[in-house]
Amino acid sequence: MPCPLESTILITGGAGFIGSNYLWHLNKHHPNAKLVNLDSLTYCGNLANLEGLKNNYTFIKGNICDSQLVNKIFEDHQPNIIVNFAAESHVDRSILDPQLFLKTNIIGTQVLLDAAKKHMRDGLFLQVSTDEVYGSLGPEGCFTEESALKPNSPYSASKTSADLIAYAYYKTYGLPVIITRCSNNYGPYQFPEKLIPLMINNILQLKKLPVYGDGKNVRDWLYVEDHCKAITQVIEKGTPGQIYNIGGHNEMQNIAIVKLLIDKISQLLQEESYAKLANPDKINYDLIDFVKDRPGHDKRYAIDPTKIENEIGWTPETTFEQGIVKTIKWYLDNLKWSQNIINGEYKNYYQNMYGK
Repeated sequence: MPCPLESTILITGGAGFIGSNYLWHLNKHHPNAKLVNLDSLTYCGNLANLEGLKNNYTFIKGNICDSQLVNKIFEDHQPNIIVNFAAESHVDRSILDPQLFLKTNIIGTQVLLDAAKKHMRDGLFLQVSTDEVYGSLGPEGCFTEESALKPNSPYSASKTSADLIAYAYYKTYGLPVIITRCSNNYGPYQFPEKLIPLMINNILQLKKLPVYGDGKNVRDWLYVEDHCKAITQVIEKGTPGQIYNIGGHNEMQNIAIVKLLIDKISQLLQEESYAKLANPDKINYDLIDFVKDRPGHDKRYAIDPTKIENEIGWTPETTFEQGIVKTIKWYLDNLKWSQNIINGEYKNYYQNMYGK
């Protein structure tokens, strides 16, 4: 059953990386949609991501675990599309503090589902999930929607639980729920703790580039704008009760990503517009620092997006070569954005974990 986007859409976690990109995507391609953004503005929620977003847009600071607030939002704004990006998402942090991830990612999702069941008459609840719920792959094959769920970290276990609860609300209460599971996203506004922006920032500061283990862990990379387009098409064309894997056809080892970033940044710093940012002669593979591997570090993820390609008509448009250059240029053009985060309340964590 198609779901029109020219309506009221509740975006949770809209001040984060993918959520903010999705709000900009909707603002550009569906300007008549009324956008409501609920975000608790934890360390990785950043209103600077949304500066200039004004038309038909409302920001509400609050936690998805706050049942009273969530129900009031449904009563006041009457959204008929909910896109749940809100989640604690960094694996390293989930190892240090699992309880926070269980509370936000599981209980928070259940609170949203309850409010949608109570208030939403027609519409759609889209649960944005991750390929990490499937666990780790061997050297061959790809995850499909039928793959077994075998999460290996507190983060992925919490997302798996949220998916199962969302599906249970579809089966038990008839709530129109769709689950999407994406591969690793990259692009503008990604928080500096993640691999690609972390490496970009460290390269520019000539800091060591920490790489877990032997660096041969494989991820499938998806440019964030392609992900935003996929979500929109799933809302418009997807079938409630279904799961759609969203992958980028870009499998790469972590060490290959780091080396590519070194090469591309060195090349870009030769251009006049970026020449004063750093000394390209000092940017080389000697900056790479192999560190002790992360506990439960999945060896390989790879997504088979055949279902969404066949049923929805979505395919990724951005090659990794194109997307990584656009991403690097965005960070080079927005150094103040990164520095404001690194120098703020995130500073001590960033320095303790990555600043060596």
